[in-house]
Amino acid sequence: MNLISGHKIEITTKELIGDDKQIYITYQSFPSDVRSGEIILLDDGKIQMRVLSTNNKDSVQCEVVYGGILTSRKGVNLPNTKVSIPSLTEEDLANLEFALNNDVEWIGLSFVRSADDIIELKRIIARSDKTARVIAKIEKPEAIDNIDEIIEATDGVMVARGDLGVEMPMEQVPLLQKMIARKCRAASKPVIVATQMLESMITSPRPTRAEVNDVANSVLDGADAVMLSGETSVGEYPLIVIETMHKIVRNVEENDYPYNTTKVLNESSPTYMGDAVCGSAVFLAEKTHAVGIISMTSSGYTAFEISSYRPKAATFIFTSNRKLLNTLSLLWGVRGFYYDKFDSTDKTIRDVNQILKAEKLVEPGNVVINTAAIPIEKKGKTNMIKVTIVD
Repeated sequence: MNLISGHKIEITTKELIGDDKQIYITYQSFPSDVRSGEIILLDDGKIQMRVLSTNNKDSVQCEVVYGGILTSRKGVNLPNTKVSIPSLTEEDLANLEFALNNDVEWIGLSFVRSADDIIELKRIIARSDKTARVIAKIEKPEAIDNIDEIIEATDGVMVARGDLGVEMPMEQVPLLQKMIARKCRAASKPVIVATQMLESMITSPRPTRAEVNDVANSVLDGADAVMLSGETSVGEYPLIVIETMHKIVRNVEENDYPYNTTKVLNESSPTYMGDAVCGSAVFLAEKTHAVGIISMTSSGYTAFEISSYRPKAATFIFTSNRKLLNTLSLLWGVRGFYYDKFDSTDKTIRDVNQILKAEKLVEPGNVVINTAAIPIEKKGKTNMIKVTIVD
């Protein structure tokens, strides 16, 4: 439908087919949460309305400030409103149950406001006897205020720029993106940059130059992943979009631009020793021109830590946990392999090096860096680095 600037329209919680006079919203507390004069943004801010009045029950009268074409199932942002809706709605809980029953590795939580939202979701996952990890979607001003505690509580972060840019002044988003990426790398947590990365390619086979720069700068900021949405879900050129984004990312990562990072380790951290070993492995790889850093993990900790340094060498992670392999695919530069022997440290190192040679990922004469636990049974205690020349 086409919403025209200056026209009046009703937003109702009564289920109906929308037209230019009425729009149905699934948010049942909407009429009691909003107040006269507050702003309503639809479809990532493309359409703006102002609240005229509410009956505090099931109907809100609005004026269209900036109109446009509105289609079904678009998001609603209320930047001036204190919403009563919880981070996990009944629909979210039903979707979560479905995801956990199907062994989904990563669960994204929208509109996170504090670490408590993450902790509650993790409790539910643990009660279900599942191991899914949590991505906190940063979309609200409250999340920015609590960003340090959220990063500490979560397993990964998404900079959801669409909603963040309508909930907060849009000119703040670029620096917020860089700040969040920097903090996530320091905490060894993966970060995804999302929304409107190649938006023009929904209808065009070529991106704008500004979009190319946006994708490239997200890589330079330290993103583990860049995410597409409308470009591939409803766009006319989904394959071309993916190929385009891949070329941009590949070109930046193959360049010598110093997007690799150093970290200041927390000496009071219970993982300090392992953190130091991982950091030293990255340093050794650079100094010896190693083609790969090879490690074993049961929890994924080593992979998260090594990846956070953005090493120039490839990162090869071996694990006996098959579910972990898909989890690790989100991490920057990490390639996972299944391996379940672990007879001794020396034999394991020989085995994994030969596996990579058979896969043509390393060649005889290449230098690789192996990290491991000694003794091999000491899982979760990475305490050894070995510089190896592949036979």
